[in-house]
Amino acid sequence: MNRREILASLAALGAAPSAALASMSAAGAYRFSFKSLHGGEIMLGDHAGRPMLIVNTASFCGFASQMHDLEKLHARYAPRGLLVLGVPSGDFGGQEAANDADIAQQATHQFGVTFPMATKTVVKGDNAHPFFKWALAEKPGDPPRWNFHKYLIGPDGRIAAVFSAFTNPLDERMIAAIGRTLEASNRS
Repeated sequence: MNRREILASLAALGAAPSAALASMSAAGAYRFSFKSLHGGEIMLGDHAGRPMLIVNTASFCGFASQMHDLEKLHARYAPRGLLVLGVPSGDFGGQEAANDADIAQQATHQFGVTFPMATKTVVKGDNAHPFFKWALAEKPGDPPRWNFHKYLIGPDGRIAAVFSAFTNPLDERMIAAIGRTLEASNRS
């Protein structure tokens, strides 16, 4: 259900749309989960109070070299509390492998990824994963427009920053934003 459908449904029930949006936002990112590429579930709630960087990835995209830099972020900041989560998607140019076994092979052997990876996931449109629908409701001007769109989630579960595919994970603006979310998580 998209934001427009939710608002229409609530309006029909007599609920105030702003209250509905506040309710959706209050729960934050920690209420979502992703199927893990290696089996089981990645429960974002297990990381409550910690910052997260959630990135829609694609193994055969021109930006795929960012996987190496995401791994560097993971190595540098996971010990301090940052969760880096790759969410493979074929939504943009069909640039992801057809099946999860091939995605895992690419991530591990081509890019050396050790951070958690979800199974292949829809990140845009009506069939988007609920996290991406929520992110669009939170930041309507910042939907994924291509592979390697990055959502930095603060320790409060809200979106702290959004970075496009053109922003390298090691860009100083991204590093500064990650630093701020880590500091905030240490204060809480």
